[in-house]
Amino acid sequence: MALSGLNPAAALPGRWVKLIETIRVVALLSEGKLKMFGRLRRKQKTEESVQKTGAAWKRALGGIFRRSGIDDGFWEELEEALIVSDVGVKTSLELVAELRELVDKNGWKEPGQVRQALHDRIVETFASLAEEDPLPDKTKTVLLVVGVNGAGKTTSIAKIAQSAKSEGRSVLLAAADTFRAGAIEQLKIWGDRVGVPVIAQSAGGDPGAVTFDAISAAKARGADLVIVDTAGRLHTKHNLMEELKKVRGIIDREGEGFLTRVLLVIDGNTGQNGMAQAKAFTEAVHCDGVMLTKLDSTAKGGIALAIAGELGLPVWFAGTGEKVGDLSEFDPAAFADTILPESIAS
Repeated sequence: MALSGLNPAAALPGRWVKLIETIRVVALLSEGKLKMFGRLRRKQKTEESVQKTGAAWKRALGGIFRRSGIDDGFWEELEEALIVSDVGVKTSLELVAELRELVDKNGWKEPGQVRQALHDRIVETFASLAEEDPLPDKTKTVLLVVGVNGAGKTTSIAKIAQSAKSEGRSVLLAAADTFRAGAIEQLKIWGDRVGVPVIAQSAGGDPGAVTFDAISAAKARGADLVIVDTAGRLHTKHNLMEELKKVRGIIDREGEGFLTRVLLVIDGNTGQNGMAQAKAFTEAVHCDGVMLTKLDSTAKGGIALAIAGELGLPVWFAGTGEKVGDLSEFDPAAFADTILPESIAS
């Protein structure tokens, strides 16, 4: 999804955007699709996880929004600051172009008005991609988890398994990372900790065979969520990406009655390198959503906006710490509130 094209809501004052979001949340609550305490926790966790990114944005953009007016220098500085903040060149240029059009259309004179419009556009960019539930209730799902080495896939799988189990789902893990020494044992340890069975073969085995066995076991045992761990691989390694395609093909062929989701795990510290990873994995196995890990320890959270804006990939989850319970659904409004608060212009 590119950012080209103006959404009429982008021109609304911030208070109206927040009112519309509140109405949407109330409607979801009334339909039983959203748990109030879950949403409050999601907001708090997202705010906490992007504190360092918020501080970096304040340093990079604060002076720009404190300028006395809007001129060519303002736009040049804003564009450069967004690029430096890991939003990416393409997404930054599109955002600035949209903001300039809004300023011309509405006759805005104050940088603070641009800040509010940018805040609202960030929320809309994420929200427009959030229509799909990552793990729908009462829907059997195979979640294929992919990413490079060191991104935190195995820990993320344990966090998701723990969360799903606590919500009453029957979870099964597949140890399809048969390449890395100790990977199978690591997943088994996490499975024991969260009380979830692990389907595995010996090290060096066929990842596709493990995936096949896991889906067969899920059908036999009545499990409704299968989470498939895969070998961490460099997105530049053709043969390894081809192996991943085979695993995806087995899921598509054998997973009749299961919804397939592909989750890309990206280390929040990677910045723009995360964009290259997202492009490569999406081309290989068509990723459906992203989990940003270690977001609490980095100032490079702007990559979330780049991934959403340029690739149309929603950010589903944020890793907010090292413990198994340190997982949160990503909250777009809380993200925007933290990186672009009203105080940034004062």
